[in-house]
Amino acid sequence: MYSTILLPIDDGGDADGVIDRTLEFARRFDATVHVLSVVETGAEPVGLDQQARDELRGRAEKRGRQATARVQERAAELDVETTRAVREGTPHELVLEYAEHEDVDLIVMRTRTRDGPSVGLGSTTERVVARADRPVIAVRLEGDTSAVDEISYDRVVIPTDGSDAAERAAERGLEFAETYGASVYVPYVVDTTSYDLEETSRSMVGLLKQGGQNAVEAVAEDARGRGLSVKTDVLRGVPDAELLEYAAGLEGDLIAMGTRGRGGATGDLLGSTTDRVLRRAHCPVLTVR
Repeated sequence: MYSTILLPIDDGGDADGVIDRTLEFARRFDATVHVLSVVETGAEPVGLDQQARDELRGRAEKRGRQATARVQERAAELDVETTRAVREGTPHELVLEYAEHEDVDLIVMRTRTRDGPSVGLGSTTERVVARADRPVIAVRLEGDTSAVDEISYDRVVIPTDGSDAAERAAERGLEFAETYGASVYVPYVVDTTSYDLEETSRSMVGLLKQGGQNAVEAVAEDARGRGLSVKTDVLRGVPDAELLEYAAGLEGDLIAMGTRGRGGATGDLLGSTTDRVLRRAHCPVLTVR
């Protein structure tokens, strides 16, 4: 399913979680990991002359080589094949260009997710997720201390709204579940921000619920055909909040969602909702356009 995985990194020392998860994916899928470090140009302080700029970039490039070499050494200990590269430019553009040029199957990136009123995904990750034409897994850094051999995916959550984007994400999520022998959970959320259910007729509420049931059953049927254990749920509320609570309650190991999805009885469920889930999820999130 994934023969090449792209791992963009920087020279920070707090990326062990995303590195280990990437190496675990590579072992599981027998994939080669492309380790990419980007020296960001244009980020130097204003007023520096060219010599000073060149010196700063030279140091950054050296740190990038050292960082990619450390990942390569760790991968070798796990018998994971790697290739590494250091590039100069705008990070998200280079990640996307590299993925296209090398035709990688999956991109794994870290997030700096945190709860509260100020929530950041990381501008590079956010731009890659929004523009990548291949699956991206965003891995939260905080609290992820599992060693490679301790990482497991026993519960895969696949939200759906019946849209094409959701169907594509479901296909990838089910492939992951098959690979790991995971149980599958398929929620659909009737969006109470779009529908005032207190004032909506019973017949309309029934139609909304039936639309949700049809959407989850389509994914469930595919899961059963693959021999997977599956549970479906039709929920109501604010979609991202309901999905995050649902995944947390299950102690989900992976959430698979479509991006830019529009359709189904809830309207625009998998678009801005996916963004919000990405920013707050405590487990890796697989996104598919």
